[in-house]
Amino acid sequence: MAASLLIAALTIAGATHWRASAREAAALAAYPPSGDFIPVEGRKLHYEMVGSGPDLVMIHGASGSLRDLTHALRDRLTDRFRVTVVDRPGLGHSDPLDEVSLRAQARHIAAGLARLGVRNPVVLGQSYGGAVALAWALEGGPRSLVLVGSPSLPWPGTLDPWYRVTATKPGRALAVPLASAFVPRAYIRSATADVFAPDPVPPGYEEHLGMPLILRRQSLAANAAQVNALRAELVGMQHRYRDLTLPVELIHGSADRIVPIDIHSRPLSRLLPDARLTVIKGAGHMPHHSHPETVITAIDRAALR
Repeated sequence: MAASLLIAALTIAGATHWRASAREAAALAAYPPSGDFIPVEGRKLHYEMVGSGPDLVMIHGASGSLRDLTHALRDRLTDRFRVTVVDRPGLGHSDPLDEVSLRAQARHIAAGLARLGVRNPVVLGQSYGGAVALAWALEGGPRSLVLVGSPSLPWPGTLDPWYRVTATKPGRALAVPLASAFVPRAYIRSATADVFAPDPVPPGYEEHLGMPLILRRQSLAANAAQVNALRAELVGMQHRYRDLTLPVELIHGSADRIVPIDIHSRPLSRLLPDARLTVIKGAGHMPHHSHPETVITAIDRAALR
């Protein structure tokens, strides 16, 4: 019986590895790197840089890539900004880091972009990317921030079951390959709709984003580790927010169920010395897609401030 169980386990593991590898190969073939790479301490950082003018850096959220920001928003800004979008470490086509912290990601991105001549940029961060932008500001460098539906303060309760399962290395080792191999595209589409709700998913968004890239084992593992570490990092960061004297634009949907405004941007606006909060009534977690004009106005305002 023991031998039979061992053979069955090895068979399942082999099938899982084979299917995950096949899906990853197909994802990379369908969605190859769209930009260039800059090496940072031996790790590749994937980025796109277009436009001319003062520097604007845009950082995507969890479970995503720079493709989220190039679907519609980026190209509406290149007539007046040199816009750089990056894949955060471990996601998209950027190499993972040994350390998953917000500060490590911010330093890595800042170091890579400095080699490209990007210094003192306006930095936009969406969702988790906004927390990276805050960490970057605490290190010094950005001239102003635009935070779109971003977590900034510790929240009550726990994360959803996926993150609780993947909170440990053994949990990630078990769950990540299975999800990579067998999670259907229909589930990803449903999860995407939940993130956008109550706003609709824009036409063509899922195809442009490259959903199969998200299901690669590297991306799933990096994202799980980053999100599971987030709350503890925000606990440590919140006491330093009053030291941030740079201008900060906060954009948040009143109906955001992923990052509730009353836990994050509303109290943050009272902590920051120079913050302006714009509340989009009825909007969800992705206002850079549902209300891009409001976000673009905030970017222009941040550059002038």
